[in-house]
Amino acid sequence: MRIHLISVGGRMPGWVQEGYQEYARRMPSECALHLTEVPLGRRGKGVDLGRSVREEGCRMLAFLPKDAEVVALDVKGTAWDSEALGRRLQQWLAAGRDLALFVGGPDGLAPGCLERADVRWSLSPLTLPHPLVRILVAEQLYRAWSMLKNHPYHRG
Repeated sequence: MRIHLISVGGRMPGWVQEGYQEYARRMPSECALHLTEVPLGRRGKGVDLGRSVREEGCRMLAFLPKDAEVVALDVKGTAWDSEALGRRLQQWLAAGRDLALFVGGPDGLAPGCLERADVRWSLSPLTLPHPLVRILVAEQLYRAWSMLKNHPYHRG
């Protein structure tokens, strides 16, 4: 199984790239984590923001692997604790399908991405900056994997 983190935004600061890479490289080949950055749509005065978000969504959907389970990161989604995420990861691994995680830009996910999602996951009721989300997701996936393997990383 491959985990595809499909995220809006590019040219992240070094600390974001380093934070994400730290956890992505720890993931084993059985559930390797791969980042796909989708360019941020146009923003600014006189730009139709809804159209920009929809265009981002179309680009995200274009990167979606065939037959992948889709998780949309959405503040209105279901919050999982680390143990629940571990159980989810175990189910995803057992299913053998690729997993795609959609992370929207600063204005959220396109309606098409939310509709395509099999499940919606909320990291927190707080509004988080989208660059930070990719680090949190990578860390939590590594934590979930470490729990499944009784690795000492998780001491919850």
